[in-house]
Amino acid sequence: MASGITNRGKFLIKNSYFRAQNTPTNFYVALVDASVAPGPDTNTLSQLGEVPAGNGYTAGGIQLSRNTTDFDTLTENDTDDRGELKLKDLVWTASGGNLPASGTGARYAVLTTDEGTVGSRQVIAYWDLGSNRVVSDTQTLTLVDCELRFTE
Repeated sequence: MASGITNRGKFLIKNSYFRAQNTPTNFYVALVDASVAPGPDTNTLSQLGEVPAGNGYTAGGIQLSRNTTDFDTLTENDTDDRGELKLKDLVWTASGGNLPASGTGARYAVLTTDEGTVGSRQVIAYWDLGSNRVVSDTQTLTLVDCELRFTE
């Protein structure tokens, strides 16, 4: 699964760690469609096309807490010269119809901050799901080991 940390994400991580500024209480992983691909210059969720709420998807996505349960693997990888952080497995279950409820499907997952207005949430990182994903009623969409790689 292709992924990346946005420039905004790099800024937020450094601002939080080195300046103890604006550290979110929680994070979210939202699903977005292919209308606009997230990339290094993506700043907020409103710049992307979040899939519609309903049928098992909540606007803004799945909430993650700052802990070792939701961010379950942290590794220093000296072989590949990087730090690696993995998220817990994320599961959405379609209920009452297809998930997403309309549109072409979820193409990307994005890690955001926790601003009160969903569209204002800052995008830290993104993962390409490889194709548009639609799951049928009672089926699940599961993302396993979404990883952030820190190389510099």
